[in-house]
Amino acid sequence: MIIFPIIFLFSFVIALKEIIRGKTDSFLLFIIFGLSMYSTAMSVAFLIGLRNVIPAFQFFKEGIMLTVLVINLFSLRKKPRFHLIDHLIFAFLCYTFILALLPIGEQSLVNRLIALKSMSFFVIVYFAGRFSDITKMYITKYFNFIVLLTIAAGAVICMEVLLNRHLQTMTGYAEYSYYFFNFEPSGNYGLSWTFESEGGFKRFASFFANPLENAAATLLALAVIGALYTRDDNKFKPGITGLLALAASFACISFALSRAPFVSYFIMIYVYALLTKKKYITNTIHLGFAAVALYIIYIISSFEDKASGITEVVINTLNFSNPSSIGHVVEWVQGIESMISHPLGLGLGTSGRVGGSLGETTGGENQYIIIGVQGGVLVLLFYLVAYISLIRTSLRWLPKLKGRERMVCMMVLLFKVGLFIPLLTSEVESSSYISYMNWFFSGLLINIVMQYKSKREVIYAT
Repeated sequence: MIIFPIIFLFSFVIALKEIIRGKTDSFLLFIIFGLSMYSTAMSVAFLIGLRNVIPAFQFFKEGIMLTVLVINLFSLRKKPRFHLIDHLIFAFLCYTFILALLPIGEQSLVNRLIALKSMSFFVIVYFAGRFSDITKMYITKYFNFIVLLTIAAGAVICMEVLLNRHLQTMTGYAEYSYYFFNFEPSGNYGLSWTFESEGGFKRFASFFANPLENAAATLLALAVIGALYTRDDNKFKPGITGLLALAASFACISFALSRAPFVSYFIMIYVYALLTKKKYITNTIHLGFAAVALYIIYIISSFEDKASGITEVVINTLNFSNPSSIGHVVEWVQGIESMISHPLGLGLGTSGRVGGSLGETTGGENQYIIIGVQGGVLVLLFYLVAYISLIRTSLRWLPKLKGRERMVCMMVLLFKVGLFIPLLTSEVESSSYISYMNWFFSGLLINIVMQYKSKREVIYAT
């Protein structure tokens, strides 16, 4: 198990060394290999008696991102032009920063600042990408690293399934979570309820923090695979490594047993097929959808009174009678009622992961509602408009871009589409690996778009 904190530390040291040498894109090495297994590495460090140095490890990710942003800002050769999305995201940061300073809500200033970091640090990551120079970045190399990481995650999760044992039961996950985040062990496996599903099925996380993060990381992997192996003429050439990564991604999304990401996985494939005009994929998905619909009709009509196992999970999911679905709906209603009665927000630290550790859980695990409950309707609008605008911008620019720029555009588009539904049932921004990869490449895409707009205006003026 010691391999996880070793990988975390080595990836950080190597990345920092390269950043000091001027290669700021090397921070992605740490994001991919360090943050993907962050919780597992910290759990093992806690298990072997390094609890006193873990707080320092926890700030590695913020420190390296701030360093990259500062270096990129000082490396600018001319004043940048800003996109609407830049203004929206910066407004999000400013508004939430003011909320953190004002005595709004019942949380202390320290807790509000902690909640601010959890909720708004993605803005720093976005602008680190926004001011990065893509001509100095090896996009293909880092995407290949994600492919290798996906294969490794698939191998680990297959071992978990074969042994019928969660990796987290061997890493000190429960003790670490309780000591640092005040989350007591729960569920039948001594971890948390998120590691199990209705019907007695175990949900596996590989070396990620939990099954939900594993599922979100799989969506990222699928977006990267689609972008990396699709050429400018829309031909898909994955090779053996790519096919292994695809198989690993399917294993991860299947054994995570997370319904929203599982649906999003196939939505991403469908959107990819539409974008690249692959009719055989769309036709296959249409046939598969029809088969699933017939299967659902069959099990509902034949086994409604004696459903068990996976059949019970399917039926209870469809009629919202299982505890997870009921819990989500109840929490959504509470969150929406809170936003209606307090449109300016209850204050930072009143919802989400930070709020949960402080005894506040208004809004449940819906990322959108978590933002709205804490910051109010206006902050939620900033987030939603920026998110949807990124999807629209990606759609508009994908046919116009080539090479690595097109690769970045397709990855952002597919990943944004894939995350939209899981954001309804989980706090995705609390996962540093997912959030950092999502928003860094979003910023990088807008940088690409603005450079092309500037070139066109120069040509037009000439």
